[in-house]
Amino acid sequence: MYAQTNDGDVFHYRDKSGLEADLIVRLRDGRWAAIEVKLGKRQIDEAAENLLALKSRIDSDKMGKLSFLMVLTGGQYAYRRNDGVLVVPVACLRD
Repeated sequence: MYAQTNDGDVFHYRDKSGLEADLIVRLRDGRWAAIEVKLGKRQIDEAAENLLALKSRIDSDKMGKLSFLMVLTGGQYAYRRNDGVLVVPVACLRD
């Protein structure tokens, strides 16, 4: 819904090495974001590492400018990790 409201699309990403992101949100102006969905707090570090690995493999000249990397969780608090990855509870996405 959020992507459509902003004239964007949502995709799943997986490459031949097995690296994946649950959601890639791409806007028409070229901006994009990668999101991993993890309900447990124990999975946040692994998800963030996965997103950072994905970021390092993407050619921004071809793909466009990365807006953010995010781990969507079932937790209670939103914050930005030291590596820049956002951790956001799913409850923050409601109206």
